[in-house]
Amino acid sequence: MGGLLPGSFPGTRRPGSSRTPASALHTRVLRALRRAAPALLAYAGVRLVGLLVLALWAHRQHHGVWPTLATQWDAHWYLGIAGHGYSRELGTAYDANNLAFFPLYPVLVKAVAAVTPGTRAMTGLVIAVGASFGAAWGIFSVGHRLHGRRVGVLLTVLWAALPVGLVQWMGYTESLFTAFAAWSLYAVLTRRWLWAASLAALAGLTRPTGIAVAAAVTVTALLALRRRFSARVLAAACLAPAGWLAYVGWVGLRLGRWDGYFAVQRLWHNEWDGGAETLRRMREYLAYDSTPELFLVMVTGTLLASVALLALAAWDRQPGPLLIFAGVLLLIVLGSGGVYFPRARFLLPAFPLLLPLARHLSRASARYVTLTLTAAVLGSAYCGAYMMLVWPSAP
Repeated sequence: MGGLLPGSFPGTRRPGSSRTPASALHTRVLRALRRAAPALLAYAGVRLVGLLVLALWAHRQHHGVWPTLATQWDAHWYLGIAGHGYSRELGTAYDANNLAFFPLYPVLVKAVAAVTPGTRAMTGLVIAVGASFGAAWGIFSVGHRLHGRRVGVLLTVLWAALPVGLVQWMGYTESLFTAFAAWSLYAVLTRRWLWAASLAALAGLTRPTGIAVAAAVTVTALLALRRRFSARVLAAACLAPAGWLAYVGWVGLRLGRWDGYFAVQRLWHNEWDGGAETLRRMREYLAYDSTPELFLVMVTGTLLASVALLALAAWDRQPGPLLIFAGVLLLIVLGSGGVYFPRARFLLPAFPLLLPLARHLSRASARYVTLTLTAAVLGSAYCGAYMMLVWPSAP
């Protein structure tokens, strides 16, 4: 089955063929894009509904939509890095050291803004929105390869309609990271090892959870080496974690201590505690709080649903790379002792967890699918606007 990523790049034309390698690649990209078009159009529709609800709600509250999406909270940190670079000292202040934020997205913002009109904030938002379509395309490609076009489209729509789906069109790194993760996993499934490893390395430069993509590629490559040795597969196993290791190592050198990056994370309260803080918060919101905050209930429900969906994915015998990626990502999010409220956002890239739902919907009646997806889209739109305009700490 063809895909976007070419399996080989022949240096010469076949005898009797007038097509160059570049034109052949162009043809394959256009064919893949036509195949993915329904998923991409559906994705755009879901996100536009969310944007419309946010705009109407923001107008009633006399809020501007543009600053909310492009310049606030984590976007502010990334724009600061793009404008002024990273800290040179560890310091002692909590939640104040920008070395906790990985570099690829702010570097892209700075580079693109330097050669295009507009502000860095506008550039960051454009990159995030563009990356979200790349992510949607990759998610569709994974679903299509495993279970057909219908599942691919449904998987894309479900990802778009997650409760925190609005983050996909904010000046955050989730969309860029998901794009790298989805295409890296697709490359593993199609045995394009160096593509998979390169994209995993880029994911590792984008978010701390890039180690989950690296684990999926490296473990799968090492298992393949047990069956047959290949220098290409071995290179992929070594390259996949290079981005994550490079940034962690650079932070250590910059701060003059081997555990520099982990010291920064401690100042952000992100120490590993094996899930103790997560369980404490779940108990607090579900058992003891008589009037729990709606947003925190949504976050808790997302975490519990993610555990159940991982079990379903394993029961369905989902391919190993997808299980490893989703499992490691979920383990990181649940096992961290850091702040609780953004954890649903941290799980946004874990699209393989939605595959069991997409497969179920693919076998359901048209009426059931329509009602389910309509409820998901409207719920996502409401949760996104609530998250941005009502919840005091934002995403």
